[in-house]
Amino acid sequence: MSPDRQALQSEAAVPVAGGGRLEVMRRRVRLSQLTVWAVIATGPVALALAATSTPTAVEATIPARPTAVRTAAAADPAGYAQLFVSAWLRSSADDATTAQARLAQSMASDVELPDPGAGAQSEPESVTALRSAQGEGGVWSVTVAAQYADGSVRYYAVRVAADRSGFSFAVTGVPGVVAGPGRADVPRSPYGVPVAKDGLSSAVGEFLAAYLTGAGEVDRYLAPNVALSPVSPAPFTGVAVEQVLAVEGVAAVEKRPSDGTTTHVLARVEARDNGGRWPLAYELTLRARSGRWEVAALKSGAGQEGGTR
Repeated sequence: MSPDRQALQSEAAVPVAGGGRLEVMRRRVRLSQLTVWAVIATGPVALALAATSTPTAVEATIPARPTAVRTAAAADPAGYAQLFVSAWLRSSADDATTAQARLAQSMASDVELPDPGAGAQSEPESVTALRSAQGEGGVWSVTVAAQYADGSVRYYAVRVAADRSGFSFAVTGVPGVVAGPGRADVPRSPYGVPVAKDGLSSAVGEFLAAYLTGAGEVDRYLAPNVALSPVSPAPFTGVAVEQVLAVEGVAAVEKRPSDGTTTHVLARVEARDNGGRWPLAYELTLRARSGRWEVAALKSGAGQEGGTR
């Protein structure tokens, strides 16, 4: 076949192929129209099914959940102020090269050291931070107590600046001597019912003897599901109950308590060791079971309470 003839056939094939594709598209359009009319004729339910039968890709935009940002609380500089006052009181302007003087000066910018005379009061035996209050601009005021060998106490107020992170401090200057804190009124004790030295008082004494001297197992005196470890090593050789006071009157009148009866008591005891006798006090919660009192919680001492196990 000649090249001219092949070119003519190719040019004729183009409109034929294009017409075939156009016819297919027309048939699809007519089929879609017929389907829609058929669905409408069968009712709204079929129309809904038809609408859902064709999957449609929908990109849902989910709003971003705000991220909780924890801001570190400013650390209390009470310990920092305590350390500074301890070093400052043990320093002398006559010798700024001592370890205590260098420590004080490193904690405060341009701090002026004390200049004690020959008959000045000796260095304090202990220095303790009593209270702190945060002021404006990240500056704290800390009250520190210095106790001396003769029993006297002197109170100092120290200003400590903190950075924004709350973990870097600097003393802003020398401390000032201030009056000590006042004595607060003691609230009335809720323990006002004397307990006779019988069942309940005996249970308290036996428990505290096991708790403080290791005489016997502590578990045998505890209520179910209560765990409490004895003091270890045992600090005392003996414990004697001096007085037991209760909140509830039932502790004083019931010789054989009903199961589930609960009472709260304050036990004052005298503990003994090789060094002498020591007055101690413990707050206890006791619960009755099978006619006997069992310890359900210990609130004093180390602030420890009975827990489940």
